[in-house]
This record gives sequence, C-alpha cells and structure tokens, in this order.
Amino acid sequence: MTQSPPKHGLQTRIVHPQDDLTPGFESFSVPVARASTVVFPDLATMRALDWRNDAQWRYGLHATPTQIVLAQRLAALEGGHHALLQPSGLSSISNVFFGFAKSGDDVLIPDNVYSPTRDHGDWLARDFGVTARYYDPMIGARIAELIQPNTRLIWLEAPGSVTMEVSDIPAITAVARARNIVTAIDNTWSAGIAFRPFEHGVDVSVQALTKYQSGGADVLMGATITAEPAMHHKLKLARMRMGIGVSSDDCSLILRSLPSLQVRFQQHDRTALALARWLKTRPEIAAVLHPALPDCPGHAIYERDFSGAGGLFSVVFDERYSAAQIDTFCESLELFAIGWSWGGSASLVMPYDIASMRSASDWPYRGTLVRFYMGLEEEADLRADLERCLVALAG
Repeated sequence: MTQSPPKHGLQTRIVHPQDDLTPGFESFSVPVARASTVVFPDLATMRALDWRNDAQWRYGLHATPTQIVLAQRLAALEGGHHALLQPSGLSSISNVFFGFAKSGDDVLIPDNVYSPTRDHGDWLARDFGVTARYYDPMIGARIAELIQPNTRLIWLEAPGSVTMEVSDIPAITAVARARNIVTAIDNTWSAGIAFRPFEHGVDVSVQALTKYQSGGADVLMGATITAEPAMHHKLKLARMRMGIGVSSDDCSLILRSLPSLQVRFQQHDRTALALARWLKTRPEIAAVLHPALPDCPGHAIYERDFSGAGGLFSVVFDERYSAAQIDTFCESLELFAIGWSWGGSASLVMPYDIASMRSASDWPYRGTLVRFYMGLEEEADLRADLERCLVALAG
C-alpha cells in the first residue's frame, strides 16, 4: 500500500510534528513542562480566562503543570491551600510586601529579622511611602501598643535566623486578627516541618526553597503559602504584575528533593543539637543560642509550638576574643565553608556584628556571634574540627 505524499514541506512538519506515543507511561518523577506560550483550543476558551482560577492554563510565566505540582505539594506540607512560586526567597518576601502594603501604610518588622528583609523594609520606607517600624521580637501580645490605624502588615520570623529568639507567634497573630491586620512569617528555619504556621493564626508563610527543600545548595527559589483564597489572590495579582516566574527545570530539582526533606531535616537536627550541647561546655563560648536549649530566649515557646530545630544555630564567643581572632577561627575550620545559604549537605560558618543589625531591642552580649549550619557530615568529624580550632583560638 502506497503512502500519501506529505501534506506540508519538511520545515513545516518539523515545527508541527505528529507525535505517536504509546499511552500508559508512568514514573515517580514529575514530567518537566517547559512553556512560554500556552496554546488554547479556541478563542472562546482564551477569552473566558480568569486570572483568579488556578485550574486554567494561561501563560508559561504564571504556571506550568510542573510548577503547579510543586506548589500543591508545598501547600500541603505546611497545611495551607495555595502556594505561589518565586525565583528566590527574597522575591517571595518582596511579593508579600507589594501584595499587602501601599503608600501611606505602616508595616511592623521584628528587630531580629533576616537582613535583606530589613533592607527591603527600609527601601519601602525610603522610596515608596510605606512606614517600616521595628519591634522587639519578644514583645508578644504587647505588640498591640505599637499598632496604628494605618498598620496593614506584621512581619514575623521565628526563630530569628541569626540570633535565634523564638517569638510568641500565637500572641502576635491574635492581636493582628482582632484588628484585621495581615501577618506573614518567614518560616524557612523550620522548613515548614517543625512549625505549622496556619495552626497558630498566621496568614502567609514564606519559604526560601533554596534551603532545605532544595537540599543541594544549587537552586534558587521561594514560595508564599496561604490558607485563604483572598490572601492568595492578592499575592497572585502582585506577582503577575511584577512579571515574576520560575523555571520548570528548577521546580523539578525541588520536587526530586522533597521526598527526603523530613529525613534530612531530622539528621541536621540531631547533629546540631548534639554539637550545641557540647559547645556549651567550652570555655571559649559565652552563650549557645539554640532554641532547644533551656537558656535560649523563647525556649518555652519553642517547646510549646515547635517540633524540631534543623541544623542552624548560633554561639557567642567570650568577649576576650577579638573580631579578628574569630575571623581566623572561622577561616581555620576545614569542614565548615564560609557562606550564607544553608540547607545543603555541607556545613557552614559565618560571623556577625549583631549590634549593627538591631535598632529596636538591646543585644545583651559583647562577644562576637558566629552562626553555624550543621550539614550531613559525621558528627564526630565536625566536633573534632571545631575542637581543633577552639584550642588554637584559646592558645
């Protein structure tokens, strides 16, 4: 039987292929759907689009099947109903500020906040007419004394990702809800596993997926997660207007890592707590700031509201050691890299000048603070590395 000649020329057939795939293929991985243009079956379908409807495909910038699967899994992980993806954790923070604050509004931000969030608040105040005020992270229900008629957003971070104070989130959100003020938390420290924000009255949870969810220190991404459709729509509209999108290939890397998220988090937690307890015995260390330890500010709140701590904590060195000596200590460590973006398999170290980072609360220590991230190395090896450098520091 002779075949009919091709209807179109070769180049046209390359652009418009007639694929013939056997149905029924399944695997554990989520297919990567790459698209800028989303094709509509007809004009009526295109004209019926509603940006509020997450079940409609509109444009690759807004969502692909790969991105939606990741968003749904992240929302389920934290106990929310909606998630939006952004190209970084900071982009997610920006999405919240631009989604809920406008010129003339007031925003409250904790004094122990992630430094780029403080920069963002200062930028909004300087260039966009939004008042950004900083509050003591241990203020609890007394935050009611700071609320003004134009207060629209209260930012939360628990624990503070450098100084580790654990705020009383339920006390703050109760005050906010009574006054119809939005609350948003940077929940990256807990990876959405150790703290359930929506069970404690929070409206929006922000995750830097760059951290534990990636687990490989090789992907930049963030997410805003909500439980209420109205909150989701405000964030979605702001994201759409700013042209924010993510790569489906990057989403596939996060999806690949999610099944091991809790196992990895728990291992980081075990190593970090063991080494935090050991560091408390060292004479070179004035304080260990780990929320699971009884003398960490907000420990009782941590015990009440959290179910784990992951790999991140800080120490304050005795004030007899200069900042230059602490720098040498950090640089002498062999198994701890110097870097910010924790959440991967390798341990990290970073010194901070805390006094220069606060404006609304006192910092009680005079020594240099160093933040550790405990990776997936053997605990004994990390301890030996720390001990070697502590001995050298003391000598």
